[in-house]
Amino acid sequence: MGSMTERALSFGSVAAAYERFRPGYPDAVVDEVLAYAGRPVRVALEIGAGTGKATRVFVRRGIAVTATDPDPAMLRELRRQVPATVTVRANFEDLPLNPVYDLVFAAASLHWTRPDGRWTRVAGMLRPEGIFASFGGQVHLADPEVERAVHAVRSPFLADDDVASPDGTPADSPMQWPGSELTRSDRFADVRQSVLPRRTTTSAREYVGHLSTISAYLALPEPVRADVLDLILGVLPERVALVADLTLHLARVV
Repeated sequence: MGSMTERALSFGSVAAAYERFRPGYPDAVVDEVLAYAGRPVRVALEIGAGTGKATRVFVRRGIAVTATDPDPAMLRELRRQVPATVTVRANFEDLPLNPVYDLVFAAASLHWTRPDGRWTRVAGMLRPEGIFASFGGQVHLADPEVERAVHAVRSPFLADDDVASPDGTPADSPMQWPGSELTRSDRFADVRQSVLPRRTTTSAREYVGHLSTISAYLALPEPVRADVLDLILGVLPERVALVADLTLHLARVV
């Protein structure tokens, strides 16, 4: 896949699969965000909302979310799932800076935004004392032996299916991206990072369905992608245990 925008838009081709196979978000995410805010959060803007996996947990708490995404197929699916939500088809970089919000958040989507001017733009979307939240986490196989088997059949076609840190922050750094950028920004303060554990088990086919929505696989030519996913399915046990911890970053506009 070519540009970052093209890769971001590749998800629309699998919007229904994204809705079916991508895990949802726990209420604990909203609990953490609201506790950090320390004041009412009534209106929020979501960056890269996809099919509304995160949108719905905030809406359930009475927050009016404006869900934005560049992909029309994703937004169609979102409106089916969260029909009362206002949707805006746009890249983050093209969104207006008015109105402003109590909260701007991104769920596993911020890495698709351009770094130049990112934090100035987010800050401009927030009311005084407004907050920013970013959360997400990659899904990993819990069993190292199963992971090695998957790596062995995948590696001739795809060296790695992880999403690298956009600013090069090492995986063992105490502060992960985007917290690393937020701490360097003069537009935000009180940067916090926390981890919310997520463990689950699923069928091999459901797990491969999840992989089919990951950008690294979507970037492969269709026949190759199908072959790789079939090879992975062939080395998986019937049920697989998954680690899908969420890393949450919070910051307050200054």
